[in-house]
Amino acid sequence: MKEFKAYTIQFVGLKQGDHHYDFEIGNTFFNNFEYNEFNDVNVKINLKLIKKTTLLEFYFSAQGTINVNCDITNEPFNQSISDDFNLVVKFGTEYNDDNEEILILPHGEYELNVAQYIYELIILAVPIKRVHPGIENGTLKSDILSKLEELSPIKNKDAKTNEDIDPRWNNLKKLLTDK
Repeated sequence: MKEFKAYTIQFVGLKQGDHHYDFEIGNTFFNNFEYNEFNDVNVKINLKLIKKTTLLEFYFSAQGTINVNCDITNEPFNQSISDDFNLVVKFGTEYNDDNEEILILPHGEYELNVAQYIYELIILAVPIKRVHPGIENGTLKSDILSKLEELSPIKNKDAKTNEDIDPRWNNLKKLLTDK
């Protein structure tokens, strides 16, 4: 837990009002979580803490780039990310984190480690399907991409033309358009 000590915020003793924290997230942060999906990480986290008499409000904002491998060609590229997350911390009799936006801390707690929230914010900001921008605009030249195009069924010369299709299927297609 020593590696996450920098992400611990002691809220006891802070005056009521706004407090700002900035974090630079790199590869070592994710290595401490034993997460190795990213090649390189350069993300800035801006954290705004609003302390009120009965609760704390945390506003996380993540901006930066993550170097990941493309899901199609396995080529590394920089994926830009930008995301926000809000957390309300209330105080009660026992610890409860059942709700993802409300955290209940026991009375007497004086600090909160936000490393897990930063980790989840960055992980969820990355798109599920990671596609190299060179594929979308056609500028990427790759052996894998050329092989995929070669084996694509659209380019396959053995594909049936409209004349070879059974005419009964055309009648069924009319049902879709006759709505």
